[in-house]
Amino acid sequence: MSAELPSGWAERIAALGRGELEPVPPRPAATVVLLRDGASGAEGYLLRRRTSMAFAGGMYAFPGGGVDLHDGASDLGWAGPTAEEWGARLGCAPQTARAIVCAAVRETFEESGVLLAGADSTSVVADVSGDRWREDRAALEAHRLTFAEFLTRRRLVLRSDLLGAWARWVTPEFEERRYDTWFFVAAVPEGQRTAEVPGEADRVEWLAPGEAVRRVESGAYRMLPPTVTTLRELSPYADAGAALAAAGRRRVEAVMAEAALREDGGVTLRWPGYPELTVHAGTGAGK
Repeated sequence: MSAELPSGWAERIAALGRGELEPVPPRPAATVVLLRDGASGAEGYLLRRRTSMAFAGGMYAFPGGGVDLHDGASDLGWAGPTAEEWGARLGCAPQTARAIVCAAVRETFEESGVLLAGADSTSVVADVSGDRWREDRAALEAHRLTFAEFLTRRRLVLRSDLLGAWARWVTPEFEERRYDTWFFVAAVPEGQRTAEVPGEADRVEWLAPGEAVRRVESGAYRMLPPTVTTLRELSPYADAGAALAAAGRRRVEAVMAEAALREDGGVTLRWPGYPELTVHAGTGAGK
C-alpha cells in the first residue's frame, strides 16, 4: 500500500537509526470496541474524530483515550478479575493494569454514554441517559471528578468482567505523539443506549465490522492500522457474545511498526505479523 509521507518522518526515522533520536515514552491508553447485536449480526460503535484533533483527526476510531493520573486509585469500586489477574492478562504490573481497565471503562462512559458498572458484581446499571448522568460525564471529562469519586457517589462498582482484552498496539518509536494502547471488546449492557455525539467527535455510527472494513478499503473512511485490523479480526463473529468468548482465547502481545528508509528517500513501514498493513510512503512509494 502506498501513502503520502508525513512531514518530518524521514528525518526522524533516519535520526533514530543513527541513535540521535530518543523515542518519546508512549503514554498508556485504552480503547473499547462496543458491540451490539443488529439485524444481520454484530455491530461496532465507531466515532469520527474531529479534524481539529491533534491525534488521528478526521479518522474513525473506538471510544478511548489515555490513562488518567487517578485511574489506578486503590479506593475504586471494583468487581471481576483482580488487578493481579488483569496484569497477567495484559502483560503489565497489577497497578498499571488496574489503571488501564479503569481508563477503558471511564473513557467509554465519557465518549459513548455506556457505563460498564453496577450496584454489585452481578448487576449492571440499566439507564444512564438522564441529565444528572450527563452532568457527571461532563465533570469526568473536565477532570472535576475522578472515576473513583463518581462510582462512590453512585454506589457502583466497575465491572471489569464485562471487558474482554483483545490486542495491544504501540505507536512507532519515531513518532512525536506515542501511545501504548490496549484494545478491549464489550457488549452494550441491556437497557443502555449510546448518548449524543461526544465533543471530540463529529459523527458516530453502528456498523458491522466487515462493512466498516469495506468502507476503509474503498477510501470512504479513514482509520489507523490498529482500528481497521481489529475490525477485520472481529468480522467472522456472528454476535457480540461470540466476539467476547473469542477475546478470552487471544494472546495480547505488543505490536509496533518497524520503519526503514529506502534508497529513493521514501519510507517503508511494516507491522510484524501483519503483512497486509505494509505501507510504502514518499518518493517511489509505488515501487
